[in-house]
Amino acid sequence: MTYKVTEEALAHGNVCTIFLDGEIDMDVVEKAKEVIFPHIDAGKEVHLNLSQVQYMDSSGISVLIESHQKALEKNTKVIIKDVSKSVLKVIMMAKLEQILNLE
Repeated sequence: MTYKVTEEALAHGNVCTIFLDGEIDMDVVEKAKEVIFPHIDAGKEVHLNLSQVQYMDSSGISVLIESHQKALEKNTKVIIKDVSKSVLKVIMMAKLEQILNLE
């Protein structure tokens, strides 16, 4: 997994977009948390761009859920954007499209 982070200040607050690339599985889940969680802890709205993620297992899905829950606690949100077809399939199978903010 590789990633790129961009930030911008908008009228309603700071938005951080994290572009994830590759596979998100058990081997990289801690790295994903290290990239995502500090931005949520800082109270930023986090956009996760998953267009370049070819594969995500249950541990990757758990990162999405944990990120969502952490954002709710911090009174901000995580928006999952441009989800690749393979990852969207996993999200839909787990019926998480009703919980997660997908765009």
